[in-house]
Amino acid sequence: MEQPHSFIRSQTPNHVCLLKKSLYGLRQAPRAWFDKFSTFLLENGFVCSSTDPSLFILRNGQDTVLLLLYVDDIVLTGSSPSLLSSLIHSLSLQFHMKDPGYLHYFLGIEAKRNSTDLFLCQTKYAIDLLTRAQMIDCKPISTPLSQRPYILQSDSIPLSNPLEYRSLVGGLQYLTLTHPDIAYATNMLCQKMQQPTIADFNNLKRVLRYVKGTISCGIFLHSRSSKQLYGFSDADWAGCTETRRSTTGFCTFLGSNLISWTAKKQPTVSRSSTEAEYRALASATAELTWVSFVLRDIGLSLSSPTRLFCDNQSAIALTANPILHARTKHIEVDFHFVREKVASALSMCVIFQALTSLLIFLQNLSHGSLILTFVPNWELVLYPFPICGDVKAYKPKSKTNAGDQEPSLNGNKEDEVKKFKLKSKIDTMYGS
Repeated sequence: MEQPHSFIRSQTPNHVCLLKKSLYGLRQAPRAWFDKFSTFLLENGFVCSSTDPSLFILRNGQDTVLLLLYVDDIVLTGSSPSLLSSLIHSLSLQFHMKDPGYLHYFLGIEAKRNSTDLFLCQTKYAIDLLTRAQMIDCKPISTPLSQRPYILQSDSIPLSNPLEYRSLVGGLQYLTLTHPDIAYATNMLCQKMQQPTIADFNNLKRVLRYVKGTISCGIFLHSRSSKQLYGFSDADWAGCTETRRSTTGFCTFLGSNLISWTAKKQPTVSRSSTEAEYRALASATAELTWVSFVLRDIGLSLSSPTRLFCDNQSAIALTANPILHARTKHIEVDFHFVREKVASALSMCVIFQALTSLLIFLQNLSHGSLILTFVPNWELVLYPFPICGDVKAYKPKSKTNAGDQEPSLNGNKEDEVKKFKLKSKIDTMYGS
């Protein structure tokens, strides 16, 4: 180590500078701040979460306090007001900080609460993004991307300055925290970061026009929801016309609360729809496993196995098949990962169900779709779970009009025999 220029002392050439205070702009500043703050929390009884290093948990008898740290922004909640007050007082004595009261704005996310629900939105952030793009007065539109894009020859010309495109798309990525309806469109725009064209910039402006129309939308979190953790997984096989790669889409729920979602292009080309669906299952399984670990750290125990819904029977059959066939060796890692989760005592159940509404993460939104209406009323309690790792084939019951009767065995016997054979085949494949 050498002395820096303009700070060389000839009397002590072997001495070096000692950093007494970390300043903003230095690379070691965030690390030094986190070390100091986390050390104080650990000395006062907090425990760092094993799944999220920015989450700290304090348990004092029957009371629990959760502290979430992002650089110098802190979210603090707990079950005891007196314990929270004493902790805030201890933090204010150790660090220069202020208490703005109940959570209402955090990292660009607005929180609006009442006695039972919490509404998260990014209205101010969306307005700032539209202002930066000079589209605050643009005309709203009902869909983020065109269903049938018509590209002119002049639209394929690369942008002369792609910095604005990259900056705005990066802003859209953060907006997807409360806008899952633009997850697929943002994913498509992010794939053009390297060399965007005029057509890509026009698509970006269309998404911004859609954001203008849904600027006040967000995510509702209900406090009286159940503690059932479940997810939905789907894949758009070979949906990319340029690379023929598939797109993974999944979302996870805690009761009726949507807590995470993803739309992402798969890293490799899938040779069959089963392979694409199974890779999506593996990604959803990893997300559900991480969420279950976070819930375990904060003291929330799940009352039943995690359920993962899928609409591909071949992929579900692979989760229940203990024999690794030669045709599945190219997805061997994903196969073993999902299979172990299904077979273990802490695992999940994979259930078949048509997931038409999950297309929000895989395709363009149709005309009139809204963020608050894309989740239908799914019937989730379908089968009892006598053992963990149970895999069932499920088809929703068709709704019958008043006066309609169930078909009797005395009707068309041929159809009844076919139904019985089909039921026997399903029971043989997935267990009775």
